[in-house]
Amino acid sequence: MRCERITNRWQPWRWVLAEVVPHEPAFGAEPRKLRDDAEGMSWLFPDFEVALFRDEAEGYWLNLESPAPCWFVLWRLDEVQEPDAIPLARPVAVSLSYHEAGRWLDAQETVEQVPAPEPVLDTLRAFVAEHYVPEPRRRKRPDSFQPLQDRFGNPASVSTGKPQRGGGGHG
Repeated sequence: MRCERITNRWQPWRWVLAEVVPHEPAFGAEPRKLRDDAEGMSWLFPDFEVALFRDEAEGYWLNLESPAPCWFVLWRLDEVQEPDAIPLARPVAVSLSYHEAGRWLDAQETVEQVPAPEPVLDTLRAFVAEHYVPEPRRRKRPDSFQPLQDRFGNPASVSTGKPQRGGGGHG
């Protein structure tokens, strides 16, 4: 995660997702500050597990079909005790599922994305090829076979006879 200084009267900084990288043992298991200077700061949050689930296969497929397949990262700001302190932005979850990211966004969470590297996408493609089965398309009934309803949803009918005008007879 990267904290950048910005020129804004109400907020002098903002957090952004910098990148998602494969875990290496040298990273350890605890978050650590990589940089802190006048321009901002960077933090490394190691040891996130990304598991693939069969019931998310459609979400992975949608990610792969997008113009730029990516990692989705849900992150939250820590509570701060000091008035001028910058809260730390902590990743909470990482996913490759378009559906999972959508659920996070529906829950009003902060979700950012960064491009996924080709080796990760190759693994994801193999998983999708094995587990994603598109739902068969159901034939849509033509509108002429649908029951007629008025604008309020009540049953309606159509008459094909000529309307009767006047009192009925010529006299």
